[in-house]
Parts: sequence; C-alpha cells; structure tokens
Amino acid sequence: MIIVSACLAGLKVRYNGTDCLDEKIKKLVDAGKASIVCPEVLGGLQTPREPAEIIGGNGDDVLDGNAKVIERSGKDVTEAFIKGAYKTLEKAKNMQATKVVLKENSPSCGSSMIYNGEFKGLKINGDGVTSALLKRHNIQVISEEAFLTLFL
Repeated sequence: MIIVSACLAGLKVRYNGTDCLDEKIKKLVDAGKASIVCPEVLGGLQTPREPAEIIGGNGDDVLDGNAKVIERSGKDVTEAFIKGAYKTLEKAKNMQATKVVLKENSPSCGSSMIYNGEFKGLKINGDGVTSALLKRHNIQVISEEAFLTLFL
C-alpha cells in the first residue's frame, strides 16, 4: 500500500485552500492502490491557514526540539506539525505502507527540499517534519516528482 499527500489526490487541504492535483496519483487513490493523508490537517490545522515555514533548521531539528514551525504572522504551530507527523506515522504503520509520497517543499511533507524559514520563496535542502519522522522509522518517503518518474 502507498500513502500519498491528500493535496496530490485533489483534496483542497493546502494552506491556501487549494490542491496540487496529479491525475496519475488520483487514479491510484481512486483504484484503491493508495490512501491519502494530510499531516497538517491531522495535526488540527484548519484549511485555509496561514503559510508556515520551519525556522532554525529542518524537520529533524523540529523533532529534536531545536527548530520551530512558525506561521507568517509569528504564531508557533510546531505542536500541530509534530502531532500530524505522529498521526501519519501511525497510519503508515497500521497500513504497512511500503512508500509514502509527499508534496515536496512543504514544512510537513518536503522529502528533500523545504522553504528556508524567511517567507521569501527560497528553498533549502531538508525534510519536513512528517518526512523526517517517517524516515526515522525506516519508511520510504519520496516526492511526487520522484514517484512519477520512478514508479509510474
């Protein structure tokens, strides 16, 4: 079983109330070959919501207590991001997921790139909070670009 970011399957759960629909990923979900997850919604955040970025590091740093996830206005949403990551981990374990395909660049889901915490659109190498937690538990996490290139 594969788990995919809900926004990639067409659900309007992104911070700005939009999706990142990929028809190939949606077909997998519709065929029952993939299940959806949105760590930020699982963590209790509303849609739409303010954009958030990791300040002071990456997802591993957040999990270790050395960085925070902050909304543009300055509100600390670290706890919600960590809660959503653990709920996603629980789902992946319960489903015995072999791959988790998450939306690149997200502070939750980025699997190789995230925004740098300055809210200026600049990216850095690093994992989002959920990706970092899943990888710590030896669950394969890949971006939608890598998944579509390698597996479809």
